Amino acid sequence: MAPKTLFGLLIFLFLLVSSTALSFTFHGFNESNITREEKAKIDNQGRLELTRRENNIVGHAFYNESIKILDKNASVQPKVFSFSTCFVFSIVSPSAGPGGFGLAFTIAPSTRFPQAEGGHLLGLFNSLNDMNSSNHILVVEFDTVNGYKDATDTVGNHVGVNKNGMSSNISEPAAYFVDGKKEEFNMEKADAVCVWIEYDGETEILNLTVSPYLEPKPNKPLISQAVHIKSVMKESMFFGFSASTGKRKASAHYILGWSFALNGVAPPLDYALLPKPPPKEKHSQSFPWIKVIIGMLSALTFTLLCLFLYVTLYKRYMVFETLEDWEMDCPHRFRYRDLHLATKGFVESQLIGVGGFGSVYKGVLPRTGTEVAVKRILRTPAKGMREFAAEIESLGRLRHKNLVNLQGWCKQKNDLLLVYDYIPNGSLDSLLFSRSFVLDWNHRFRILKGVAAGLLYLHEEWEQVVIHRDVKSSNILIDGDFNAHLGDFGLARLYSHDKESHTTSVVGTIGYIAPELTRTGKASTSSDVYAFGVLLLEVVAGTRPVGSSDQFFLVDWVLENFQLGQILEVVDPKLDSIYEEEEVELVLKLGLLCAQNKAEYRPSIEQVTRYLNFDDPFPDISDCRYYDSQSSTTSLGFLEAMSTGKTSSSYSLPSIDRSTMSIEAGR
Repeated sequence: MAPKTLFGLLIFLFLLVSSTALSFTFHGFNESNITREEKAKIDNQGRLELTRRENNIVGHAFYNESIKILDKNASVQPKVFSFSTCFVFSIVSPSAGPGGFGLAFTIAPSTRFPQAEGGHLLGLFNSLNDMNSSNHILVVEFDTVNGYKDATDTVGNHVGVNKNGMSSNISEPAAYFVDGKKEEFNMEKADAVCVWIEYDGETEILNLTVSPYLEPKPNKPLISQAVHIKSVMKESMFFGFSASTGKRKASAHYILGWSFALNGVAPPLDYALLPKPPPKEKHSQSFPWIKVIIGMLSALTFTLLCLFLYVTLYKRYMVFETLEDWEMDCPHRFRYRDLHLATKGFVESQLIGVGGFGSVYKGVLPRTGTEVAVKRILRTPAKGMREFAAEIESLGRLRHKNLVNLQGWCKQKNDLLLVYDYIPNGSLDSLLFSRSFVLDWNHRFRILKGVAAGLLYLHEEWEQVVIHRDVKSSNILIDGDFNAHLGDFGLARLYSHDKESHTTSVVGTIGYIAPELTRTGKASTSSDVYAFGVLLLEVVAGTRPVGSSDQFFLVDWVLENFQLGQILEVVDPKLDSIYEEEEVELVLKLGLLCAQNKAEYRPSIEQVTRYLNFDDPFPDISDCRYYDSQSSTTSLGFLEAMSTGKTSSSYSLPSIDRSTMSIEAGR
């Protein structure tokens, strides 16, 4: 190669590398190196204050120039450049009242976010564009409030990686590794938090590491997963931070320092050069004599406590672990201390569901390493405990591959703990109505056949007849292989095969309750078949049984389209016409057959199972004169009247249904 040609090639390579390399380090901030929007400001210590402790405000701060992040000249297809960043943030919560909502490291095409909302949306999105692919925003969130899209907020302490919205693709409680052991810590209570984010454009692996301030960087990241962000990135993007407060929760959010490198390793921050973390909470100075009195009272209290524990602890422990006479007949009793250890003391990071009867925690049994779901039922009255124990004794013996199996239980005074199999994919309801996941037809059809098999076992194959009384999508849990497991037997009733049910209470969930229950209150296997029929229609249509305006009824809508000869018009658009037409049509017609107004016209669950497996030819249901299309409206009106009386929410395990109303009268 000629010397001139070689020299030119070297010049070209130098220009190419220099055009894609960028690095900066800020030990504190000033007006020249950062672009601020909304309420963000720089205090006199050089700290970047994104929000102060005021309600309903947001703050943004970005590096003042856009950064070319997408290589459109790649040999095969465009790829994202590697990048690395390190920053230190601090959260100051109010001295009284809750704090929130957190902050986010943000990569966005602009530094402005018109009509963005605070609270859970962190000043980046609003309720209309959340999770919209046109946003082109990557978010690494440091969230201090749980409850996104839920009715209530709780204390949160987690990090997450989100694309185009606030639903996390990856989420972990805030923690760091020390000598291979994972240690959780509270980001609000720490003086400050150190963060390292490293993205490899070749492997698409994102490493996220956090630790308390002044701790050395952990050797193992908290999150290390492939994150495909190419679709989110535009050619040039802005890098920075966003934070927000809410209507009733407000914290101040600060950035103390920041380093960044494109196609390289971010320079380490020198903690000695950073501005000091802001003070957490000011305590008033007490007079010395007050401190003496407090010290004396503390010593006296400690002495009395030790004496009390010495006298009573052993006795209390023996009473706590001793079984009562009736408890001896109930199998599968766990020790409370084992369940306490399995759930890490019922900490909030293990919480996976909340219902009307208690909370559900994920746990790992210490002796076997088995994953379980532990439902903690609080303040159960002593009256009726024997009857409830008898119910546990019977239902605890149910064993079928399509049921959520009750492994055992534990009683501590009037508190009851129920231990179930842990089902990883959550409820059918959450999968059907997810914005980021589409349940395909093959899985839907397989799930429906699994639920039918579980009901067949309850109605006809077990030693007694079990009426579930609350068959619905949120009570069906899906395992890792997309097998269905019918759960939540809190409303179930049992009776002998040679007798009739004497249950005379109206329970269940609006939209799934058979019409005859509103007149007689008498539940039967046929009323379970009605609810299963509604479920069949819901799974095909991807539509809830009752609309939010209470003017839409799924059964009536499907029946109307069937009578017009266009039943396939109700199929869920998310399936994108990818399904077996024969199977879909069968399920819809079977749903109408099961959800008839008159119980005597409904098939048994055994017949339903044979139809779903194509073992029997499906009957002609073109003559629907026996179906009263006003039954859904009538039932709903009756149930709304009942709901002004005694109500209770049917609980699920582990996923909780918040979209429908459950009622109970005279249980």
